[in-house]
Amino acid sequence: MYKLGLIGHPIGHSMSPWIHEKLMEQQGIEGKYELLEIQPDEFGEKVNLLKEKGLDGFNVTVPYKEKIIPYLDGLDESARHLGAVNTVHHTDQGWIGYNTDGRGFVHSLKNRFPDIFHNNAKALLLGSGGAARGIFEALTRSDIARVDIANRTIKRAEDLIQDIPSKAYSSPLTLEQAKNTLMDYDLIVQTTTVGMNPDHDKMIVSLDHLTKGTVVSDIVYRPMKTKFLNEAEKRGARLHFGHEMLLQQAVYAFQIWTDTEPESSLLLNEFEQKLKGV
Repeated sequence: MYKLGLIGHPIGHSMSPWIHEKLMEQQGIEGKYELLEIQPDEFGEKVNLLKEKGLDGFNVTVPYKEKIIPYLDGLDESARHLGAVNTVHHTDQGWIGYNTDGRGFVHSLKNRFPDIFHNNAKALLLGSGGAARGIFEALTRSDIARVDIANRTIKRAEDLIQDIPSKAYSSPLTLEQAKNTLMDYDLIVQTTTVGMNPDHDKMIVSLDHLTKGTVVSDIVYRPMKTKFLNEAEKRGARLHFGHEMLLQQAVYAFQIWTDTEPESSLLLNEFEQKLKGV
């Protein structure tokens, strides 16, 4: 029986237990997925206690994706490049950290829009926080030729590009520059929390210069269709939703823990209904 969980603060509204219990059901696996909330002042003590619980693995969310690293025995390549972990697996070699965020994003995007992955494709990321780092790393390992980053503080965009090894060409932009050059991109990804409930009426940039047929993605999944995506749809964009990334990164974590091959597409519609409260 698998013993799995999630650490973070706060985590009371996490969808991870529902997702992983459905994946266990799909694969005919017995197990339990727990929410393991840790207060910041108790982090070191509680993480060490996790090793005594006999967990097979756990997910890590904010604010502990970086803080967990000194407590681990090893990192996969993606986690090492990003300096952040969202999945931990208990192995014969100890506690090994992984980062499935960017890989989950790219896989979910390829499922819906495989045509944008070619060696002339240009992508623009809006924001340069933790989510942007994972998505940038994964996109630059795919068939996207250019991945630019726009941020309110341009130095943070510059730092991200310098921090992560990349085979793609990349430039840092201000949000104003990004707003005026949206027509140059095949893919635009909103990677911040702007537009998340309860601030669902906000957008990170105007989409006045967006071109019809551009793929527009927003990693926010509450609400499922943000104002950013609504405005993109009005301009003829093709939409990619944050819950698709959320589900796929969870599937990759589940694969790491259980060495199975669950199929995310079998859960996607049910997950959408769950998020809509149907």
